[in-house]
Amino acid sequence: MALGTGYSQQNCNLARALEVVGERWTMLVLRDCFYGVRRFSDLLAHLDISRAVLTDRLGALVDAGVLVRVADGGHPEYELTEAGKALWPSIYALSQWGEQYASPGSYPGRVFSHAECGTQLDRFGRCPGCGTIPGPEDLVVAPGPGEAVHPRSDAVAVALREPRRMLTPLRSRSEA
Repeated sequence: MALGTGYSQQNCNLARALEVVGERWTMLVLRDCFYGVRRFSDLLAHLDISRAVLTDRLGALVDAGVLVRVADGGHPEYELTEAGKALWPSIYALSQWGEQYASPGSYPGRVFSHAECGTQLDRFGRCPGCGTIPGPEDLVVAPGPGEAVHPRSDAVAVALREPRRMLTPLRSRSEA
């Protein structure tokens, strides 16, 4: 039996969500957008993805209303919409799952802390310090102990070596 190409015949919300975010590279594009990476060239360099695949994924995310494309002085940028920001719990949960089950014994490459109180999130995305589940706009991302295992040298990776507020536009040194 041939493998289908979509989930259109499925009456399932998960299947419909996978139509939007289930392609290879899509979740990594979104992860970088949460880190503040907005420019095509920065996404291309940091993800080490082909230009054609990145163009396809960005177009699909814009068409689905997850990202919006904005012109900024001749350099188009991609920003998360409210629908895109709502994917943060899924991205965080998958990252935690990957750490625990896909890479057992590894250390996190990034750690996330509640900006208001500085407490690192637990594996469920909750702040143990104040008991809230902060949204991505209320988080600081910083290099974790696993970051040094496979250091990268692209401009985005270098910029992400410093703690930074999530969703804040990242300006790599190549843009300065």
